[in-house]
Amino acid sequence: MKPEVVLELLENTADQLGIRVSYEALTTTVMHGGLCKVKGTYRIIVDKRATSEERVVTLATALATFDTSELELPAKVREILRQYEGSSKHKRTAA
Repeated sequence: MKPEVVLELLENTADQLGIRVSYEALTTTVMHGGLCKVKGTYRIIVDKRATSEERVVTLATALATFDTSELELPAKVREILRQYEGSSKHKRTAA
């Protein structure tokens, strides 16, 4: 599946969780964005200069920390999120 298609699916997943995704020019050369919490609301900031593949990694890494078990997601999205799950057994809830 093309990275652009995967990216759109991951953005839809974030939307279902109520997580805002924004693309901004980041000044760091080490990372391409990540998850943060602003005024009690989760947000994923992605470097707008990152490649599609790097954007997928950033979104998948952030989304994999959330409980998506109640969401209707394509099998491909679940597979990608499993690949990026950390060792933590506790998942965040977006609400």
